[in-house]
Amino acid sequence: MHTETKVRIYRSQAEAAVGAIEAILVGGEHAGRVLERTLRADRRRGASDRAFIASSVYGVVRYARLYGHLVGVEAARERKEVWRMLGAHVVCHGGTLPPWEEFSALCPSEILDGYHRAQAVRALRESIPDWLDAIGAQELPQVWDAELAAMNTQAPVVLRVNTLRTTRERLQQRLARENRLETRALEGYPDALELSRRAQLSDTEAFRQGWFEVQDASSQRVAPLLAPEPGMRVVDACAGAGGKTLHLAALMQGRGEILALDVHEKRLEELRRRALRAGVSTVNTALATEEEIARREASADRLLLDVPCSGLGTLRRAPDAKWRLSSAFLDQVTALQAQLLASYSRMLRPGGRMVYSTCSVLPRENGRQVARFLEEHPGFRLLEEHSLLSSREGYDGFYMALLQREG
Repeated sequence: MHTETKVRIYRSQAEAAVGAIEAILVGGEHAGRVLERTLRADRRRGASDRAFIASSVYGVVRYARLYGHLVGVEAARERKEVWRMLGAHVVCHGGTLPPWEEFSALCPSEILDGYHRAQAVRALRESIPDWLDAIGAQELPQVWDAELAAMNTQAPVVLRVNTLRTTRERLQQRLARENRLETRALEGYPDALELSRRAQLSDTEAFRQGWFEVQDASSQRVAPLLAPEPGMRVVDACAGAGGKTLHLAALMQGRGEILALDVHEKRLEELRRRALRAGVSTVNTALATEEEIARREASADRLLLDVPCSGLGTLRRAPDAKWRLSSAFLDQVTALQAQLLASYSRMLRPGGRMVYSTCSVLPRENGRQVARFLEEHPGFRLLEEHSLLSSREGYDGFYMALLQREG
């Protein structure tokens, strides 16, 4: 059993959790956004209520296949099925089901018997689609069991200190003084602080004043690998909302030029808001088009290509992502990665360096992708590459490769 947290259940908490789970599993909404909306909907909830809702939502979403199997739900399509899955979650955590109508058809002893039998089937035990389990076992045979188990643990909350605003020591002291938040500095991650407990960080003055961003420790290794220097011309070609863009700006000490590209204008709008809060004035944004790439050909000293991917390395923080994945999507995104590498690498000047990175652990998206690119583009060479596993490092699964354009 998952006995690390014994669940006690109250009506108002359960109703809030079920509504959130339904929005995620039935409605297809993103778990993080749904949970934030749910917790903000009633500010009167105490810490224990919020903790129950959060742990129940993520617990059921994370183990949706297992819990569904235990209560005869193949894929939740309506609220009464979500209630049954929540009941399985409570029982598997050593809790007692209240005498509510929603749980009347459930037999705790049968749920526990089914749970113990399911431990012999990896895809059920770790609650993952069969097709994805097969791919992982084929591509990562030595570490897949450990990686699956790590994916089902809760990710720590890690901050990246904005060194344009403050130092790690000052931020650590401020969070302790103003918000009673204890943190620890991470060895080998010069700008990282790990929180001792989860908190609503966007409500802190330190966040509002741009002293930090929330960024996983593995993600914080990408920008330093690119090693941008003050005054350089840098392109972040798949910038998204700009987490790594802002890290690049801090490493460049606010000097130089960063062009942030993305195909979604809304993400670039969010990037500009974050840059303003962080005190970053060296970032320009543009939509990623073929014309923009051609105009920037052979102009960048450094190029970051943090490509779209399966996101398997982030399942601890976004467990709902595995239910949206499909083998067809994996094929599509792998083809897209190859296209982006071939196209965007043209922006790098001779002698310049680029980093190709993903938040996936699958070799087909990582080392194999880079090897294929190097075969087809002999003007580039691999300087170093790193495969990070949650089971080994304790943070997100990630891949990053540093390449140089000859000349």
